[in-house]
Amino acid sequence: MDVATLRQQLSSQTPAMIYVILGTQGILQQQARDAFMNLIPEAERVMNVGSYDMETTPLSVALDDAMSAPFFGERRLVLINKPYFLTGNPAKVKVNHDLDAFKNYLEHPEPSTVLVLMAPYEKLDNRKGLVKELKKVAVEVSAAPLSEQDARHQVEQKLLGDGYRLENGAMDELIRRTNADYGLMMGNVEKLELLAYQSKRIKRDDVMGLVPQSLDENVFDLITAVLKRDQAKALDIYQQLLETNHEPLQLNALLVSQFRLLIQIKVLSKRGLSQGTLASRLKVHPYRVKLGMQTARRFQMNDLVRAYLGLIRCEKALKTTSREPELLFQLFMLQFAKKAG
Repeated sequence: MDVATLRQQLSSQTPAMIYVILGTQGILQQQARDAFMNLIPEAERVMNVGSYDMETTPLSVALDDAMSAPFFGERRLVLINKPYFLTGNPAKVKVNHDLDAFKNYLEHPEPSTVLVLMAPYEKLDNRKGLVKELKKVAVEVSAAPLSEQDARHQVEQKLLGDGYRLENGAMDELIRRTNADYGLMMGNVEKLELLAYQSKRIKRDDVMGLVPQSLDENVFDLITAVLKRDQAKALDIYQQLLETNHEPLQLNALLVSQFRLLIQIKVLSKRGLSQGTLASRLKVHPYRVKLGMQTARRFQMNDLVRAYLGLIRCEKALKTTSREPELLFQLFMLQFAKKAG
């Protein structure tokens, strides 16, 4: 189940007793939390809503709350945040959690309590017996990062519901500037609506003027300029990035990472892997893979490898010499262009 479906169900049906909200997309986690909060009248929330962080609070405290009857209300809501003991990640903190008591609660949940586990993780550890028991009784809701298509749809529905219309190219520009990150897209919706409050029409120019281009997008533009051996444009983008307080080593490391990704995409796509499979295999957002596939198709593997190795040498020089970063990048560009053909 996705968060949109959850919101519809909670507004029209009796809620289940146990839910797991699983995924790393912060805005979806927040939307799910807000939907559950709406189950409890505002006047009752002080007494009938409990929220507990498992990195600081023992699980037994949350379970005691969950087993209590609601105070002058229909139901109680208990939120268990960051239940890291359900994952395969080692504990970062030492909090004593009574997992046997939790297993017992799963077998005998309190009917008047809605227990929600807010799990901001990619996955749970399905090898654990506790996770297996949880999945038998809990409703799982996905808060995983949305695909480009789903992010586009959700944002369009939000804008249409608010009475706004997107003109040609506006949505594509928003996706490009945010790397199709649903959280970033929604974070800019309110600003775009304020800008277009009178006309109710959001234009591409509005997006270009209001939404900053993401670092990844700028880096892809820089990579394209490098591979085209357009030294003037590459240096201009590089200097702009330095002027926006990006450290030279950080910027070079990002370039190395992106070229590594392009090489991986080039190799794996030749094996017939789809965009979705590549994203899963490489553990990156599908939109980054889409951009990478577009770039990788246009250039030869030799150029990708040469640029990658040149940037490795540039990184070493940044760490071991006192030369200006712009000069080192310019030398990299000259050497890369010289080896062409």
